[in-house]
Amino acid sequence: MPASNPTRTTYEALNQAYDFFNDRLFSGGLPACLITMQRKARAYGYFAGSRFGGRDGGEVTDEIALNPSHFKARTDRESLSTLAHEMAHLWQHHFGKPSRSGYHNKEWAAKMHEIGLHPSTTGEPGGKETGQSCSHYIIEGGAFARAYDDLAGNGMATLYVELWDDEEAKKKRKAKAASKTKYTCPGCQANAWAKPDTRLICGECEVLMLADEEEKEEAL
Repeated sequence: MPASNPTRTTYEALNQAYDFFNDRLFSGGLPACLITMQRKARAYGYFAGSRFGGRDGGEVTDEIALNPSHFKARTDRESLSTLAHEMAHLWQHHFGKPSRSGYHNKEWAAKMHEIGLHPSTTGEPGGKETGQSCSHYIIEGGAFARAYDDLAGNGMATLYVELWDDEEAKKKRKAKAASKTKYTCPGCQANAWAKPDTRLICGECEVLMLADEEEKEEAL
């Protein structure tokens, strides 16, 4: 059992980072937003303008989502650079002229340079700076790099990482799953669990119970 509150620790860290970057990179001009964690395939994060609000419609707010599935493979510095990337979208949503949904235009790219992130469709030097899908890389010595160093120096909590991505954990889960097989009686549909390749006889129907795989094959 964790000694701390993981939810509070995570969101306090993200809120702290948002406020810090807002002050250092955007002169404190960005409105607050709703930060969420979403497992969107092939994305480190995304921005959705005016996506959430109160039930009465009295308040509307933007969403910045980060994908926690990538936290382990990336450093906190890299993960929080995605937060700043999405904050540039939020800035453009409120104060600039965004293009069609998802397109990264020249205005956004210029803002990214300003905050110390180099836009790149490949996430590396040499990639295009605009496009429907566009990542970035950190400009060493730039505004973001300096801001992150100061933030980390102030004792920001590290982000939790997803342990299920660990290869050893995957092997253990696979071995545990393989240690038990579900068997079902084709007559009365009673279920039982045993080791793979066990021959089980239903006491009620006196017939051989079928493993899940066998049932699926017969149903085809």
